Amino acid sequence: MSNSNDPSPTEATTHFGFRTVREEEKASLVRAVFDGVATRYDLMNDVMSVGIHRFWKDNLIDWLRPRAGMSLLDVGGGTGDIAFRFRARGGGPVTVCDINREMLSVGRDRAIDRNCQDDVSWVCGDAERLPFPDRSVDAYTIAFCLRNVTRIDLALAEARRVLKPGGRFLCLEFSQVVLPALRGLYDRYSFEVLPRIGAMVAGNRDAYQYLVESIRKFPPQAELAGRMAQAGFEQVHYRNLSGGIAALHSGWRL
Repeated sequence: MSNSNDPSPTEATTHFGFRTVREEEKASLVRAVFDGVATRYDLMNDVMSVGIHRFWKDNLIDWLRPRAGMSLLDVGGGTGDIAFRFRARGGGPVTVCDINREMLSVGRDRAIDRNCQDDVSWVCGDAERLPFPDRSVDAYTIAFCLRNVTRIDLALAEARRVLKPGGRFLCLEFSQVVLPALRGLYDRYSFEVLPRIGAMVAGNRDAYQYLVESIRKFPPQAELAGRMAQAGFEQVHYRNLSGGIAALHSGWRL
Protein backbone atom coordinates (compact mmCIF):
# COMPACT_ATOMS: atom_id res chain seq x y z
CA MET A 1 0.00 0.00 0.00
CA SER A 2 1.45 3.40 -0.97
CA ASN A 3 1.59 6.37 1.35
CA SER A 4 -0.02 9.64 0.20
CA ASN A 5 3.34 11.33 0.81
CA ASP A 6 5.19 8.97 -1.52
CA PRO A 7 6.40 10.46 -4.83
CA SER A 8 4.24 9.75 -7.83
CA PRO A 9 5.75 7.89 -10.80
CA THR A 10 5.92 11.14 -12.81
CA GLU A 11 7.78 13.16 -10.18
CA ALA A 12 11.57 13.64 -10.21
CA THR A 13 13.02 11.67 -7.30
CA THR A 14 16.30 11.15 -5.50
CA HIS A 15 17.48 9.25 -2.46
CA PHE A 16 17.56 10.34 1.16
CA GLY A 17 19.55 7.51 2.63
CA PHE A 18 17.69 4.40 1.50
CA ARG A 19 14.41 6.27 1.09
CA THR A 20 13.15 7.58 -2.25
CA VAL A 21 11.96 11.18 -1.96
CA ARG A 22 10.97 14.03 -4.23
CA GLU A 23 13.94 16.05 -5.44
CA GLU A 24 12.53 19.23 -3.94
CA GLU A 25 12.26 17.56 -0.53
CA LYS A 26 15.84 16.46 -0.05
CA ALA A 27 17.44 19.80 0.84
CA SER A 28 14.98 20.42 3.67
CA LEU A 29 15.40 16.86 4.95
CA VAL A 30 19.19 17.22 4.98
CA ARG A 31 18.90 20.63 6.64
CA ALA A 32 16.80 19.10 9.41
CA VAL A 33 19.42 16.38 9.99
CA PHE A 34 22.19 18.90 10.51
CA ASP A 35 20.02 21.29 12.52
CA GLY A 36 19.63 18.43 14.96
CA VAL A 37 23.34 17.64 15.37
CA ALA A 38 25.10 20.99 14.73
CA THR A 39 26.24 21.64 18.29
CA ARG A 40 27.73 18.15 18.64
CA TYR A 41 28.81 17.62 15.04
CA ASP A 42 32.54 18.00 15.68
CA LEU A 43 32.43 15.85 18.81
CA MET A 44 30.61 13.14 16.85
CA ASN A 45 33.23 13.29 14.09
CA ASP A 46 35.91 12.55 16.66
CA VAL A 47 33.94 9.79 18.36
CA MET A 48 32.70 7.93 15.31
CA SER A 49 36.03 8.07 13.41
CA VAL A 50 38.25 7.74 16.51
CA GLY A 51 39.81 11.03 15.39
CA ILE A 52 40.82 9.73 11.94
CA HIS A 53 38.77 12.45 10.21
CA ARG A 54 41.49 14.88 11.30
CA PHE A 55 44.08 12.87 9.35
CA TRP A 56 41.81 12.84 6.30
CA LYS A 57 41.32 16.61 6.43
CA ASP A 58 45.04 17.16 6.86
CA ASN A 59 45.55 15.06 3.72
CA LEU A 60 43.17 17.35 1.83
CA ILE A 61 45.16 20.41 2.90
CA ASP A 62 48.46 18.68 2.06
CA TRP A 63 47.22 17.98 -1.48
CA LEU A 64 45.85 21.51 -1.88
CA ARG A 65 49.15 23.14 -0.79
CA PRO A 66 47.81 26.51 0.43
CA ARG A 67 49.82 29.61 -0.31
CA ALA A 68 49.54 33.28 0.57
CA GLY A 69 46.97 35.00 -1.60
CA MET A 70 45.19 31.77 -2.60
CA SER A 71 41.44 32.25 -2.14
CA LEU A 72 39.32 29.31 -1.04
CA LEU A 73 35.62 28.57 -1.20
CA ASP A 74 34.81 25.76 1.24
CA VAL A 75 31.32 24.42 0.55
CA GLY A 76 29.43 22.54 3.23
CA GLY A 77 32.12 23.34 5.78
CA GLY A 78 29.91 25.15 8.25
CA THR A 79 31.86 24.37 11.44
CA GLY A 80 35.11 25.64 9.92
CA ASP A 81 37.42 22.61 10.06
CA ILE A 82 38.79 23.03 6.53
CA ALA A 83 38.83 26.83 6.70
CA PHE A 84 40.86 26.89 9.91
CA ARG A 85 43.36 24.38 8.54
CA PHE A 86 43.73 26.32 5.30
CA ARG A 87 44.43 29.57 7.15
CA ALA A 88 46.85 27.89 9.58
CA ARG A 89 48.83 26.52 6.62
CA GLY A 90 49.33 29.97 5.09
CA GLY A 91 46.32 30.18 2.77
CA GLY A 92 44.59 33.43 1.85
CA PRO A 93 40.96 34.48 2.33
CA VAL A 94 38.33 31.79 2.89
CA THR A 95 34.60 31.84 2.31
CA VAL A 96 32.68 29.09 4.08
CA CYS A 97 29.37 28.40 2.33
CA ASP A 98 26.81 26.10 3.93
CA ILE A 99 23.09 25.60 3.44
CA ASN A 100 22.65 25.13 7.18
CA ARG A 101 22.57 28.27 9.36
CA GLU A 102 22.99 26.25 12.56
CA MET A 103 26.28 24.82 11.32
CA LEU A 104 27.48 28.27 10.26
CA SER A 105 26.64 29.61 13.70
CA VAL A 106 28.79 26.92 15.29
CA GLY A 107 31.61 27.78 12.88
CA ARG A 108 31.49 31.49 13.70
CA ASP A 109 31.62 30.71 17.42
CA ARG A 110 34.62 28.44 16.88
CA ALA A 111 36.34 31.19 14.89
CA ILE A 112 35.87 33.62 17.78
CA ASP A 113 37.15 31.06 20.27
CA ARG A 114 40.24 30.45 18.11
CA ASN A 115 40.76 34.15 17.33
CA CYS A 116 40.54 33.18 13.66
CA GLN A 117 38.06 35.70 12.28
CA ASP A 118 40.42 37.50 9.90
CA ASP A 119 39.83 36.72 6.23
CA VAL A 120 37.18 34.09 6.98
CA SER A 121 33.62 34.87 5.86
CA TRP A 122 30.46 32.84 6.36
CA VAL A 123 27.70 32.62 3.73
CA CYS A 124 24.46 30.65 3.75
CA GLY A 125 24.09 29.16 0.29
CA ASP A 126 23.29 26.07 -1.75
CA ALA A 127 26.03 24.03 -3.48
CA GLU A 128 23.74 23.72 -6.51
CA ARG A 129 23.19 27.48 -6.80
CA LEU A 130 26.28 29.17 -5.40
CA PRO A 131 25.84 32.90 -4.70
CA PHE A 132 29.26 33.78 -6.15
CA PRO A 133 30.45 35.16 -9.51
CA ASP A 134 32.00 33.12 -12.30
CA ARG A 135 35.75 32.58 -12.07
CA SER A 136 36.04 34.15 -8.62
CA VAL A 137 38.09 31.73 -6.45
CA ASP A 138 41.41 29.92 -6.71
CA ALA A 139 40.31 26.73 -4.94
CA TYR A 140 37.09 24.96 -4.05
CA THR A 141 36.85 22.30 -1.34
CA ILE A 142 33.91 20.21 -0.25
CA ALA A 143 34.36 17.78 2.66
CA PHE A 144 31.69 15.24 3.66
CA CYS A 145 28.99 17.27 1.92
CA LEU A 146 28.73 16.23 -1.73
CA ARG A 147 26.74 13.10 -0.90
CA ASN A 148 24.10 15.34 0.75
CA VAL A 149 23.32 17.47 -2.29
CA THR A 150 20.31 16.60 -4.42
CA ARG A 151 21.97 16.89 -7.83
CA ILE A 152 25.67 16.01 -7.66
CA ASP A 153 26.32 16.88 -11.31
CA LEU A 154 24.83 20.34 -10.85
CA ALA A 155 27.02 20.93 -7.78
CA LEU A 156 30.09 19.86 -9.78
CA ALA A 157 29.16 22.25 -12.59
CA GLU A 158 28.74 25.07 -10.07
CA ALA A 159 32.15 24.27 -8.58
CA ARG A 160 33.77 24.58 -11.99
CA ARG A 161 31.86 27.78 -12.74
CA VAL A 162 33.19 29.68 -9.72
CA LEU A 163 36.80 28.52 -10.13
CA LYS A 164 39.28 30.71 -11.93
CA PRO A 165 41.15 29.17 -14.87
CA GLY A 166 43.89 27.13 -13.26
CA GLY A 167 41.73 26.67 -10.15
CA ARG A 168 41.64 23.47 -8.10
CA PHE A 169 38.67 21.35 -6.97
CA LEU A 170 39.09 18.95 -4.05
CA CYS A 171 36.41 16.68 -2.62
CA LEU A 172 36.82 14.65 0.58
CA GLU A 173 34.01 12.18 1.03
CA PHE A 174 33.16 8.82 2.53
CA SER A 175 33.53 6.25 -0.22
CA GLN A 176 33.59 2.54 -1.01
CA VAL A 177 35.92 0.27 1.00
CA VAL A 178 38.41 -1.40 -1.34
CA LEU A 179 39.95 -3.90 1.12
CA PRO A 180 37.80 -7.06 1.31
CA ALA A 181 39.04 -7.88 4.82
CA LEU A 182 37.91 -4.46 6.05
CA ARG A 183 34.54 -4.32 4.27
CA GLY A 184 32.58 -6.66 6.53
CA LEU A 185 33.94 -5.13 9.72
CA TYR A 186 33.19 -1.62 8.45
CA ASP A 187 29.63 -2.58 7.51
CA ARG A 188 28.96 -4.01 10.95
CA TYR A 189 30.41 -0.94 12.63
CA SER A 190 28.40 1.38 10.37
CA PHE A 191 24.99 -0.24 10.69
CA GLU A 192 25.17 -1.58 14.25
CA VAL A 193 27.44 0.82 16.17
CA LEU A 194 27.26 4.27 14.57
CA PRO A 195 23.52 4.86 15.04
CA ARG A 196 23.87 3.85 18.70
CA ILE A 197 26.74 6.32 19.16
CA GLY A 198 24.59 8.99 17.49
CA ALA A 199 21.80 8.30 19.95
CA MET A 200 24.10 8.42 22.99
CA VAL A 201 26.39 11.33 22.08
CA ALA A 202 24.30 13.54 19.80
CA GLY A 203 20.86 12.42 20.96
CA ASN A 204 19.92 11.70 17.35
CA ARG A 205 20.01 8.11 16.13
CA ASP A 206 18.17 8.90 12.89
CA ALA A 207 20.78 11.43 11.76
CA TYR A 208 23.54 8.83 11.92
CA GLN A 209 21.38 6.14 10.38
CA TYR A 210 20.98 8.56 7.47
CA LEU A 211 24.76 9.09 7.44
CA VAL A 212 25.41 5.37 7.03
CA GLU A 213 22.78 4.99 4.32
CA SER A 214 23.91 8.10 2.41
CA ILE A 215 27.45 6.73 2.21
CA ARG A 216 26.18 3.52 0.60
CA LYS A 217 24.22 5.51 -2.00
CA PHE A 218 27.16 7.77 -2.95
CA PRO A 219 28.98 7.03 -6.24
CA PRO A 220 32.11 4.89 -5.89
CA GLN A 221 35.51 6.41 -6.56
CA ALA A 222 35.86 5.77 -10.29
CA GLU A 223 32.28 6.83 -11.04
CA LEU A 224 32.71 10.14 -9.20
CA ALA A 225 35.95 10.76 -11.09
CA GLY A 226 34.09 10.18 -14.35
CA ARG A 227 31.35 12.60 -13.39
CA MET A 228 33.94 15.22 -12.54
CA ALA A 229 35.43 14.81 -16.00
CA GLN A 230 31.96 15.12 -17.54
CA ALA A 231 31.51 18.39 -15.62
CA GLY A 232 34.61 19.76 -17.37
CA PHE A 233 37.35 19.12 -14.83
CA GLU A 234 40.70 17.99 -16.15
CA GLN A 235 43.59 16.02 -14.68
CA VAL A 236 41.10 14.19 -12.44
CA HIS A 237 42.65 11.89 -9.86
CA TYR A 238 41.61 10.29 -6.60
CA ARG A 239 43.31 8.82 -3.55
CA ASN A 240 41.84 6.27 -1.18
CA LEU A 241 42.21 6.96 2.52
CA SER A 242 42.00 4.26 5.21
CA GLY A 243 41.30 1.53 2.69
CA GLY A 244 38.62 3.53 0.87
CA ILE A 245 36.53 4.43 3.91
CA ALA A 246 37.14 7.94 2.62
CA ALA A 247 38.55 9.21 -0.67
CA LEU A 248 40.01 12.45 -1.98
CA HIS A 249 39.14 13.54 -5.50
CA SER A 250 41.06 16.28 -7.30
CA GLY A 251 40.37 18.12 -10.55
CA TRP A 252 41.43 21.33 -12.25
CA ARG A 253 39.66 23.99 -14.25
CA LEU A 254 42.09 24.66 -17.09
